[in-house]
Amino acid sequence: MDYKQRITEEAAVMFRTYGIRAVTMDMLANQMGISKRTIYEVFKDKDELLQGVLRLMKVRQHEFMKKIFSETGNVIEAIFKMLDMMRDHLQNMSPAFQMDMKRYHNEIMKKIEDKNDLPYYDTNTELIKRGIKEGIFRKDINIDLTEKCLLEVARMSNDKSVFPPDDFMNKDVIRTLYINYLRGISTQKGLDLINFYDKK
Repeated sequence: MDYKQRITEEAAVMFRTYGIRAVTMDMLANQMGISKRTIYEVFKDKDELLQGVLRLMKVRQHEFMKKIFSETGNVIEAIFKMLDMMRDHLQNMSPAFQMDMKRYHNEIMKKIEDKNDLPYYDTNTELIKRGIKEGIFRKDINIDLTEKCLLEVARMSNDKSVFPPDDFMNKDVIRTLYINYLRGISTQKGLDLINFYDKK
């Protein structure tokens, strides 16, 4: 494993555990047993390192999604597994990470959102097409419009001004909004499957 990957992997763990602002380049270098200069030879600054961490998170989640797709019998089972993965991901992430992203790295967040490049967000089209093929989602839905709606559902569920953390658990918001939207585009077969997996 080269230095770039090693630094990115360690930074991902530390950012998720302590938040972005709390982790300094000195802390990262000490944790890895390398010099700070070595880090700056690979990443010009913390923002570039953060972008590398976000890309790594997306790649890892893509790999996991492919695994879920290959191991599930239908798209609803895949979606519930994906929601479980998102729940675990959020539970293991320091609240400081998301707060720091919004407060201090808003420009990076905006660029990623504008490109629809956030983890989890770009699997919706694949899910919708598979659902239609399996007779789980209605054939008459507009795929592009539905994909955009699901993207907005995901974004809205992460909006702390709409769902304050003191009143709503993030994992519950995502699951509730996403599943309720899917009910609206589902056939009876899809609704039966949603009800089955929702009770598990």
